[in-house]
Amino acid sequence: MSRSPRHDRILQLVRDNGFMPIEELARLLDVTPQTIRRDINQLCEANLLRRYHGGAALGSSVENEDYFARKGKFQSEKAHIADMIAESIPDHASLFMSIGTTIEAVAVALTNTHKGLRVITNNIHVASIMSTNPDFTVMITSGVVRASDGGITGVATLDFINQFKVDYAILGVSGIEPDGSLLDFDYREVRVAQAMMANARHRYLAADHSKFGRNALVRMGHISEFHAIYTDNEPPEPLQKLLNEHNVKVFLADPL
Repeated sequence: MSRSPRHDRILQLVRDNGFMPIEELARLLDVTPQTIRRDINQLCEANLLRRYHGGAALGSSVENEDYFARKGKFQSEKAHIADMIAESIPDHASLFMSIGTTIEAVAVALTNTHKGLRVITNNIHVASIMSTNPDFTVMITSGVVRASDGGITGVATLDFINQFKVDYAILGVSGIEPDGSLLDFDYREVRVAQAMMANARHRYLAADHSKFGRNALVRMGHISEFHAIYTDNEPPEPLQKLLNEHNVKVFLADPL
């Protein structure tokens, strides 16, 4: 799904009001209720809204979508984002790579194109993918493995991360607010991401268009803390203004 300006307006109205009836959205946006229903269905498929009888509200801020459902969505978009990031990483660089299905796509792209990388990750899927390249050194953090998605978190994970200073941190995120706040669902995962950010010389954010305006509970940081964001659609206007103010580069994947 490619988000339209009307989709962004629907999300803003729901965010401002908590719940919006279909008939009211149709009146405000001057379209038919049938059009609004189709829009809501698309936004629900992207996990941005939840549909209720007669209207819609924001998606859950406390529970992420199932890992395999996330992995199956926007595969082409994630692959394009991954290729762009791979082009920005030189051979023989050191990297942090975090949890997330987009980060796993980046792992595939780097494994197929690079040599001499030194990778530190708390994602067992990333470690499995990148360890197939015999020219890479892959280190996996200590900590507790999360059964749902193979992410590793905990105090031991933080201690491990804080031993290093790397060239690049490549991180994902669950949601990006219009004010630039970066959000996620698990505070333990957020603490690991923050440690990676603090111990990297360059910080790259990988986020497909479904992350813009998505709701989540835990604040990871602010978009201004990153050097670049790699995505597949233009960020909403308020966010684009922030990116320009803070000199955060935006790399857009080619349209599918």
